[in-house]
Amino acid sequence: MSQLLNVQDFTLGFAGRDPLLNGISLHVDDGEAVALVGESGSGKSLTTRATLGLLPERSQHSGTVAVRGLNTLTARSAELLGLRRNKASMIFQDPRAGINPVRTVGDFLTETLVRWRGLSRAEALERAVEQLEQVGLRRASELVHQHPHQLSGGMLQRVMIAAALLDSPELLLCDEPTTALDVTTQAGIVKLLRDEQQARGMGMLFITHDLNLASSLCERVYVLRNGRVVEHGSAREVFLAPQEEYTRQLVGATPSIELDRVPAVPVAVEGEEPILSVDSLSKHYELPHGDTLTALDQATFTLPVGGSLGVVGESGSGKSTLARLVVGLETPSEGTLRLGVVDRPDRPLKARERKLLAKDVQIVFQDPYLSLDPRIAVGHAVADVFRLHQKQGRRQAQDSARELLGRVGIGPERFDAKPRALSGGQRQRVALAKALAARPRLLVLDEATSALDVSVQAQVLELVEELRDQLGLTILFVTHDLAVVSRLCSQVLVMHQGRIVEQGPTARILADPGDDYTRNLIGSRPRPLWDRDVITTP
Repeated sequence: MSQLLNVQDFTLGFAGRDPLLNGISLHVDDGEAVALVGESGSGKSLTTRATLGLLPERSQHSGTVAVRGLNTLTARSAELLGLRRNKASMIFQDPRAGINPVRTVGDFLTETLVRWRGLSRAEALERAVEQLEQVGLRRASELVHQHPHQLSGGMLQRVMIAAALLDSPELLLCDEPTTALDVTTQAGIVKLLRDEQQARGMGMLFITHDLNLASSLCERVYVLRNGRVVEHGSAREVFLAPQEEYTRQLVGATPSIELDRVPAVPVAVEGEEPILSVDSLSKHYELPHGDTLTALDQATFTLPVGGSLGVVGESGSGKSTLARLVVGLETPSEGTLRLGVVDRPDRPLKARERKLLAKDVQIVFQDPYLSLDPRIAVGHAVADVFRLHQKQGRRQAQDSARELLGRVGIGPERFDAKPRALSGGQRQRVALAKALAARPRLLVLDEATSALDVSVQAQVLELVEELRDQLGLTILFVTHDLAVVSRLCSQVLVMHQGRIVEQGPTARILADPGDDYTRNLIGSRPRPLWDRDVITTP
């Protein structure tokens, strides 16, 4: 093996400020997969982008970042273009951000082949179809004529991987490429990356905050914190016997399925109505050309007062559709939905009905920006909820908002901050406070922790547990992470293609699943390389 990427004492920052990266040193050899792990803001993406010569404007830097001997910190533009075309490719976290939405998938894949490789349009399209088939996409000859919005997140990520592999790079850079994907799609992407990396003898630098994922894909790992490498070594050594306290905290915060920690199913109170009763609930969408999409098909379940129900399944299984029906953002096509003793009307809710519903049911989305107005300071956004639903005056509402924000870990110095000034974890805490300010009986969490760092996710889950116990909240938790379900939910409901395939106590279903699909979900969780030499999808 020869050294492919060599980073030596790389420091980057801006004049008058503390450096963002401070003395980073790492290397990737030919045919080696290396993980770069750490929390948001640790410098993972900055380090990786510097490999391609993508540096922040007006930044100051020193040290060396070399790919095959080319120092990308000092290279000329023509040299960097040659590097990006011939030696290194990058897969970004959000595939939709890298594909022009008004162009077809085929246009995206063939542009470089036509403009820079001299292939004809037909030859380039043939190569694109072959590469799409190689990354596991069926009907590739039809898919190249589709637009990005017609593909799922997992399919789009495979398209991005195909684009990155078309030029047969020596170095593949992966920036959180599976962050928000469901567990089975993630397993497929990880297997694909591992297979392609080994078959082609590529070097790979894989950025992630998911330590389980890093251990399933990479032989070596570097742990970053505040712009510094705090620990590095073989993945097995670092994850099984971490030397640094920070690494131990990351490993300890990484969720795992622990059946002895599953919450007990609450004892039903005789004569007490369930807080949520769903019977034969369906949702259909009319598509162009007269087709119909069934997003939810005959769902039936109950959720007792004070209970916690996890709803799990792949993307497109109907989880979020169910959550949106529960909070009144969608109108059911068939079936009944009852909150307490009140039946939901089978029509769009009127403004007064929506306001009354919001006092009982609140939702926290995956992206807290969907819950927060970027123009309104976070403290005032929470205070507005107290004024609307609790009829408090301005001063009292602000005092209540400060107290509630403090309970979720947001100090008074952040009261007047706009959402953009907060980290992802802080924004999610504000979104949670905003939902709790209405004092709901039922709290719906729609993938509310899936994109957070493991340490922040652990803090948010601990907070939800604490608030559930203190306030007697009933929780409906939509997620693709079974480890989160095992920690937070006493019951689980498994969905597949719009239908409930299994439901019951979490401990029983995780220990002895009765449906093949549930077994596939459990078996798709990442497993370390030292446990399995070859990663396979069950």
